[in-house]
Amino acid sequence: MSNPSSRPLEGDAALIRAVGTFALTAAVINVIIGGGIFRMPSALGGQMGMAAPLAILAGALAIIPVALCFSAIGSRVRATGGPYTYLTAVFGSFAGFIAGALMWISNIASSAGVAAALSEQVATLVPALAGKTERALLLTGVYALLFALNAFGVKLGARAIAVLATLKLAPLFLLAAVGIWFVDWSQVSFSFGDVPSVSALGASMVLVMFAYSGMETALVPSGELRDPSRNVPRATLAAILLVVLLYLGLQIVGQGLLGPALANSPVPIADTAAKLWEPGRVLLLATACVSMTGFLMGNLMGTSRLVFALGRDGYLPRAFGRVTETHRVPLFALAAHAIPAWLLALGGSFDKLALISGGAICLMYAFVSVAAWRAQHIGLRDAEATPFALPGGPLIPAISLLAMLAIVTTLKPDEWAAIGIALGALVLVYAGLRGAAKKAA
Repeated sequence: MSNPSSRPLEGDAALIRAVGTFALTAAVINVIIGGGIFRMPSALGGQMGMAAPLAILAGALAIIPVALCFSAIGSRVRATGGPYTYLTAVFGSFAGFIAGALMWISNIASSAGVAAALSEQVATLVPALAGKTERALLLTGVYALLFALNAFGVKLGARAIAVLATLKLAPLFLLAAVGIWFVDWSQVSFSFGDVPSVSALGASMVLVMFAYSGMETALVPSGELRDPSRNVPRATLAAILLVVLLYLGLQIVGQGLLGPALANSPVPIADTAAKLWEPGRVLLLATACVSMTGFLMGNLMGTSRLVFALGRDGYLPRAFGRVTETHRVPLFALAAHAIPAWLLALGGSFDKLALISGGAICLMYAFVSVAAWRAQHIGLRDAEATPFALPGGPLIPAISLLAMLAIVTTLKPDEWAAIGIALGALVLVYAGLRGAAKKAA
C-alpha cells in the first residue's frame, strides 16, 4: 500500500490559507505600483499638459467601480485562479479559459517589460551594469531570486512582498507629502478647458489604466487567503484608494516643481525629488528598483497560482496543478511563468508592451464586471461567510463595463490586431486541449 504522504499534493485543499488582509493589501499595492508610476508623470505631462491630474482622477472614477466588482465576486469564489475562476464559475469553462490564458500572456509580457525597465534603472545607478552581458546576468539573478523566494512557501513570499511594499511606499508618500508644500499651482490645472483634446484624454486613460492595473494578479491566490469574504473587499478597496492618492499627489508635485520640463524627463519621480533635495534623485532611483522588484514578486506569486488553477482544472498538464510536499507551493507553475518572462525580458522593452497590455486588461475588467453582476444576481456563493454585495444591483457593474469599453475604443488598429491574434491563438489552444481530453476519455 502506498504511503499517503508520498502522493502528489493537488488542488486547493493542498494549499495553506496564510494570506491575511495586510499581506493581501501589500500584494495589491506591490503589483499596481510597479514600473508605471516611475514613467507615468512625464508621459501624462506630454499628453495632457497642465490638465494631467484630470486623467488620474478620471482613471480613479473608472477603476473604483472595477475594484468594487472584484470585491463582490472575489468574496463569492474562494478557489485559486482569480478572473479565470470567477468567469468559469459564472459563465463556464470556455469563458474562464480565455480569461485565464489572456491574463497569463499579459502578465508574462508585463513582467518582462518591468524587468527590462528595472535593468535600465539599475544601469543608471551602476553604469558598469549597462552592458549586454551584465544586463543578462542581472536579469537572470533577479528571476532566480524571485523564484527562490516563492519556492520556499507562500508565507515567505507574502512577507517579502510586505517588506518591499514598505520600502518603496515610504519614499514615495514622503515625496508627495513634502513636495505638496512647494508646488507652483500655476503649473497644475483641474479644468477640462485645459485638456488638449478628447483623443489625448483617451490615450492617457489607457496609460492610466495600465498603471492602475494589478489587483487581478494579486487576487489570483484566493485558495491561500484567510476569510476571502472579508479580506478581499477590505484589501482591494484600501489598496486602490491609497494608490489613487499617491498617483495624484506625485503627478501634482511633479508638475508643480518641474513645470513643462516634466514631460521630457526620462526619470520624472527622481528628477522631482532632486528639485527638493539633490541626493533624493539617487534615493528615488533606488526606490524605483525596489518598486519594480516588488511588482515582479507579486506578479510571479499571483500568476503562478493562475497557472496552477489551469493545471488543476485540466487545461494544462496536471503537473502544473500540484504543489510541493514541503512548502506547499506550485513549483512547476512558478517555473512556467518565470522562465518565459525571463527570456522575454532579455530582449524586450517596457514601452512596446504597455498599451497592448492596458487594452487587454480593460477587456478583462469588462468581463469581470459582467460576471460580478451575474454572480450577485444568481446568488452565487462559495463560502459560509456573507459575501460582499454591490449596492444598486447592476448599476456599478454597468458603470464599470461602459468605462472599460469607452477606454478600449481609443486603441489603435495595430493594438487591436495584437489582442485579436492572441485571442485567436488561445481559442486554438483551448480546442486542442479539450480535444485531447475527449480522446483520452
